[in-house]
Amino acid sequence: MLQEPGDIEAEFAQIGVKRVVKKFLTFRTPGPFHFPKGKGFGDSPDAPIVLPSWLSEEDVNYYASKFEKNGFTGGVNYYRSIDINSELTAPWIGAQVKVPVKFIVGDLDLTYHIPGTKEYIHNGGFLKDVPLLEKVVVMEGAAHFINQEKAEEINKHIYDFFQKF
Repeated sequence: MLQEPGDIEAEFAQIGVKRVVKKFLTFRTPGPFHFPKGKGFGDSPDAPIVLPSWLSEEDVNYYASKFEKNGFTGGVNYYRSIDINSELTAPWIGAQVKVPVKFIVGDLDLTYHIPGTKEYIHNGGFLKDVPLLEKVVVMEGAAHFINQEKAEEINKHIYDFFQKF
């Protein structure tokens, strides 16, 4: 069951959609995302956010316009329903992915730094669950939005991978 907007959406509204979008897209701290209740992103609301070369003000304005129209509740509800998602996918625990795979992640991606993730990826757990894993690529200097941050490199990896078939 989806929930109505709650506390986090109210905090995002106080911060402003455009600033929230900028903060999420420029987050490059390899560790858990920290959003202390009532303290926004923990920085001054007036602190400038420097956009990287791959992200323009026009891009930010586009994304912000979509979130201004629809809000953040849909995305936030994914995390609110983690337990339900786990229950619904329980029948597939232990199932293997049996298609060729090339896995690409940024070294600054916060999901790569969740405790146990690197060990799982690099010490055999991932290969056990994905037996046709052909390659793991950890892109240096890239965070969660690698398709934007390193577009040419990602396109080359995808193209080269598909050429095998």
